[in-house]
Amino acid sequence: MSTKEAKPEGGETRGFAAETKELLKLMIGSLYSNKEVFLRELISNASDALDALRFAALTEPELQGEGDLTIRIDPNPEARTLTISDNGIGMSRDEVVANIGTIAKSGTKALVEAIQKSDAAQKETLEMIGQFGVGFYASFMVADKVTLVTRRAGEEGATRWESEGAGEYTLFDAQKDTPGTEITLHLKEVDEDAGIENFTEEWVLRRVVKKYSDFVRYAIKMEVSREEVERNEDGSEKEDGKRETVITDETLNSQQALWKRRQQDVTEDEYQQFYQQISHDWQKPAKTITINAEGRLEYQALLFLPSQAPFDLFQHEAEFGLQLYVKNVRIIDSCADLLPRYLRFVKGVVDAADLPLNVSRELLQTNRQISLIKKGLVKKVLDTLAELKEKDAETYLQIWNAYGNALKEGIVQDPANKDKLTKLLLFESSRDAELTSLEDYVGRMKTDQTEIYFLSGESRSYVESSPHLEAFAERGYEVLFFVDPVDEFMNQSLSEFDGKPLRAVGKGEVELGTEEERKEIEKERAQSTEKASGLLSFIKDELADYVQEVRLSNRLTSSPACLVAAEGDVSPHIQKLLRKSMGGQAPDQKRILELNPKHPIFKSMKDRFEDKSAVADLKKNAQLLHGQALLAEGSELPEPAQFAELVAELMVAHAGANEAPSIIIP
Repeated sequence: MSTKEAKPEGGETRGFAAETKELLKLMIGSLYSNKEVFLRELISNASDALDALRFAALTEPELQGEGDLTIRIDPNPEARTLTISDNGIGMSRDEVVANIGTIAKSGTKALVEAIQKSDAAQKETLEMIGQFGVGFYASFMVADKVTLVTRRAGEEGATRWESEGAGEYTLFDAQKDTPGTEITLHLKEVDEDAGIENFTEEWVLRRVVKKYSDFVRYAIKMEVSREEVERNEDGSEKEDGKRETVITDETLNSQQALWKRRQQDVTEDEYQQFYQQISHDWQKPAKTITINAEGRLEYQALLFLPSQAPFDLFQHEAEFGLQLYVKNVRIIDSCADLLPRYLRFVKGVVDAADLPLNVSRELLQTNRQISLIKKGLVKKVLDTLAELKEKDAETYLQIWNAYGNALKEGIVQDPANKDKLTKLLLFESSRDAELTSLEDYVGRMKTDQTEIYFLSGESRSYVESSPHLEAFAERGYEVLFFVDPVDEFMNQSLSEFDGKPLRAVGKGEVELGTEEERKEIEKERAQSTEKASGLLSFIKDELADYVQEVRLSNRLTSSPACLVAAEGDVSPHIQKLLRKSMGGQAPDQKRILELNPKHPIFKSMKDRFEDKSAVADLKKNAQLLHGQALLAEGSELPEPAQFAELVAELMVAHAGANEAPSIIIP
C-alpha cells in the first residue's frame, strides 16, 4: 500500500500542456455533482486499460502476461491514501505526457478511432468507457495529491507522475515489476458537508463500487480483514478460542450485467433480487420485461412493473426515471428522459453503448438517440400491458388498480400512443361491480344506442344512486362511472371510442330511444314547458343566485329534481376539487335545475301557482327542491342553516296539521 513519500531527486516538473491552473480548478470543483464519482472514473479508466491490453494481445500475444486481468482497490487508513491499480496496457512516458499531462486528451478515444479502422472481429473484442479524458482529474475532488506509476506492456521502464492539482505536474523515471497502472490518492480530510466521505473505509468503497461499477466486466478486488475466533472441527467457535485477523481477497462487483445475459439463463430469483436492489421494494414485481434492441441503435433494458404503487406516485415533485448505464457503468440514477411521466412507476435499467454524454458523463446531451430509445421503451411497456390484459387478466387488474390513474394521464400527455392507451382503460359501470373496458362496453351497447354514456362523481356509492341515471336505468342503458379526478381531464382528450362519442349524462340535454321516441318525448316536454312557463320563470327568479336555467327534464323518472351542467362546464366533483385546491376561491358555477314534470311535487306546485297567497310557500318549495337536488348528487348546500330551518318548519307543519301542509315534501 502506498504512503506519502518525499519527492525524489532529479524529477522533471512541467506545466499542464493545454490548459491553465484556473481551468483545472474549475474542472475539479464544478465538473461533477457527486464527489464519490471519482472512483467510478478511475475504475472505468482501469477497465479501458484492460480492454486495450486484450486488443493489443490479439496481434502481440506476448503482451498478455500472466494472471487474470484485474482492478484492485487498496485503502490505507493510517496513511490516508487510496490506491487503484490494474494490470492493463499501461503507458509509456510520452503517453503519460500526452494523456495525463494534457487535460481532455483521451487515450481511450484515440484507441477507439484506431479500432474503427480495423476489421469487424477486432471491433467486437472490447467496449470502451472513456470519451473525454477528464475523468482522471476527478481525483482532485477528494485528494490533495495524486501519484501515478505506470509501465507500458512490452517495455521495461516505468514512469511516475505526481501533481497536487495546482497547474503543474512532475515526472520521474520509476521501477515497476509488472505492466499496468497504479494511482495513489493522498486523500483530503473527511468533510461530510462537502461530500468528502472516508474513502478508506471498506463499507464506503463497497457502496460506491456497487452503485456505479457493479457490472464492469473485470473483477474489482480488495483485501478485507476480519477478526475471527478459533473454531472447533464442527465449525462452532471455541469458548476460549484466540481471536486472529484473517485477510481475504474479495471481489466487490458482480461483473455480469443481468440484462446482458440470455433470458433463459436468468432465474426468477435473480430477477427479483435485482429488482429489490434497484427499487428497495421487497414485494415481487408484477411483471419483468427484457429488451435487447439491435440494428442501427443498440441497447439493452431490464424493466419491472411493481405490484404496488409507491406512496409518492402522485406527488409532482417526486423523482422518477430509469437507471442509465453506458457500457455497464452507471451514469445516471434516475433518468427521466427515457420514459414519459405517466410511466413513472416503471423501474429498471437501460444500457446503451453509444449515447453522447456531456463531459462529466452525468447528463445526456439532447439527441435523436434518446428519443428513439424512449419510443422503443414505451412501445414495449404498452405492448406488454396489452398482452397481460388479454392473457393474464388477474395480473393486469393488479397493475391497473395500482397505476390505472397514471395510465389515464397518458391519454392527455402522449397523443401518439392514445389509441394503445385507450384500449388499456378500465372503468366501473352501472352494469355490475366488475371493471369494464371501452371495447367490452361497446360490445354490449343496445342497438338504438349511439353514444357511450358516463357519469362523474367522487365515488361509486354517489353516482350509482344519482337521479341522473333514472331514465338510463329504465331503458337498460349501461353508464360508465368516472369516479377518479383524472377521468374528466382525460375526457377532454378522449371524446370518442370506436366512432362512438363519449357523453356525460350529467351535462346538457339527454336524448334516449329511437328517433321516433325522441321526437315524441321532445314534443311532450315542449307542451308541458309551455303550460308551466310561468312557474319555471318564478323558480328561476327565486334561485337566480344558484342556477342559470330551470327546465323540465326527460332524464328523471322518480326523483323530483336534479342539477345538470351545461356542455363544457366541469362536474360538481371537479368543481369541489378546484375549490379545495384554490383555498375556496374557485368561482361558483351556476347550473341548470331540471324538474320532473310527472312528479307529484311539481304537479302540486303548478296547481297552486295561480294562488297569490301561496307565493311564500312556493318560494320555500323552490329552495327545498334545489337543496334536495344538491344533496342527491353529494354536493354541499350553499346555506345549510336556512335549509335546515325549512326542513324543520316542514316537519312541524306536517306533524301538527289536520290537513295537507302548505310546504310540499320534495
